Amino acid sequence: MITDIEYNTERPHLIIPEYGRHIQKMVDHAIAEEDKEKRSKLAKSIIAVMGNMNPHLRDVADFQHKLWDQLFIISDFKLDVDSPYDKPTPEGLAEAPEPLAYPQNFPKYRFYGNNIKRMIDVANSWEEGDMKEGLVLTIANHMKKCFLNWNKDTVGDDVIFKHLYELSEGKLDLRESDEDLRNASSLMKNKKRFNSTKSTSNGGSKKNYKSNNNRGRKRY
Repeated sequence: MITDIEYNTERPHLIIPEYGRHIQKMVDHAIAEEDKEKRSKLAKSIIAVMGNMNPHLRDVADFQHKLWDQLFIISDFKLDVDSPYDKPTPEGLAEAPEPLAYPQNFPKYRFYGNNIKRMIDVANSWEEGDMKEGLVLTIANHMKKCFLNWNKDTVGDDVIFKHLYELSEGKLDLRESDEDLRNASSLMKNKKRFNSTKSTSNGGSKKNYKSNNNRGRKRY
C-alpha cells in the first residue's frame, strides 16, 4: 500500500492549478478521445464544469471566451474540437504587450501638472493676437499659483517666465516682457478664504447643533 501512494511532486505539472487536477484529467481524457464529435461534447461538458466554479460569470459572453481559451491552454493546445471562438496560439500568448505611454508629458516640473502642458500646447496652436496674449498670461498666473501651492514660498515672475519658455519649447517667451503677474497674496487669497470659511462654518454649526440639543435636557 505504501508503494501505491502518489505525491504531487511525482504527478504531471498542472498548467492552470486554479482548476485542480480533476479538470486536468478530464482534458487529458478528451485529448485521448479519437472521435472528434465526442471530443467536442466532452469539451462542452468540461466548459460547463469550469463555469460552475464561477457561477456568477458563467453566462457572460466574454467569460465563455475566456473559458475556451483556458481549455486549450490546459490541453497544451493539443485539443482538436469545434470551438465557438478562435483557437489561441502559443505565439499569441507569449507575445509581450505593447508598452503603455505615460500620461505625463513633461516631468521636469511636476508641480505644474499635465493640464498646464496641455494649455501651453493649445496656446502654441493659436495665432498671434490679443486672445493668445491673454491666454499666455492666464497660464503664467496659474503656473505661479501651482508653484506656490507646492513650494509654499514666494517666487519671482522671472522664474515663471523661464519655466514657461522651457515648457513651450521656446515658443512662448515672456522673459523680456513688461507684464507683471498677480502677487502671491491675491493668488492664494481665495484658497485661504475658502478654507477659513469652511472650517468656521463646520465648527460653528457643529457647536450650535450640540448646544441646541443639550438645551432643556435633564441631567442625572
